[in-house]
Amino acid sequence: MSRQPDPTIRAVPAVTRAVAILRLLARSTEPLGINPIARELGIVPSTCLHILRALAAEGLVAVEPVTKRYVIDAGVLTLARSALQRDDVASHAQPELDGLASRFPVTAICVRVIGLKHMIVVAISRSDTALRLRIDIGSRFPALISATGRCLAAFGGHPADKIELGFRALRWESAPSFAVWQADVAETRRRGYGIDKGTYIRGVTIFAAPVVGADDSMTHALAAVGLTDQVSAHKPSVVGGEMKTAAQRLSARLG
Repeated sequence: MSRQPDPTIRAVPAVTRAVAILRLLARSTEPLGINPIARELGIVPSTCLHILRALAAEGLVAVEPVTKRYVIDAGVLTLARSALQRDDVASHAQPELDGLASRFPVTAICVRVIGLKHMIVVAISRSDTALRLRIDIGSRFPALISATGRCLAAFGGHPADKIELGFRALRWESAPSFAVWQADVAETRRRGYGIDKGTYIRGVTIFAAPVVGADDSMTHALAAVGLTDQVSAHKPSVVGGEMKTAAQRLSARLG
């Protein structure tokens, strides 16, 4: 559901346009010039340039010196990480993640669900194994990908046609067919946790379990990411079962 403007708040055009520019750059797959940005958002090009220069001065966007095109800069990530680190769910999830990372050779994470678009890492705990995967707070993943995606399809309460549309847009290392993926989703719903064995990233096994809100729909997920060669020393049912139990405890703790 898109956020609707609050009619009681007086619009500030410069702020509204700056936010619109940031959102456009964030969803663009390539750098954008002033004219395409202005045309897309209905802003006068000279006004667009002034706003972009102000955003660049604050480190929120950067301009490529040769092409003069703009991209999101690291300042946005700094702000986002600060917000994510203050997430109440993250503080409640941390003990569960620490416990999982201490028992299994995995990187344990908690992700926040952003509709059917993305999941964002809000908390993390790493095991002491020699080989670890690089994941950071603020990392973003497609919502329906991997084991977390199977959980979202099973427990997110989204319409089937929207789920299929989202699935068709995914990029996998070794993509399953939609029919196979649907069967995986059904199995995830039955046992209460999902598993991805190398279809998202070759050589990597991912477990996930849903964290649900008061309406029993998924708001977050716990995931355990590990190298398949290391994780295979543990029975999938054991890892998945502990993931499910940890997610259920977190759901109860959050009320």
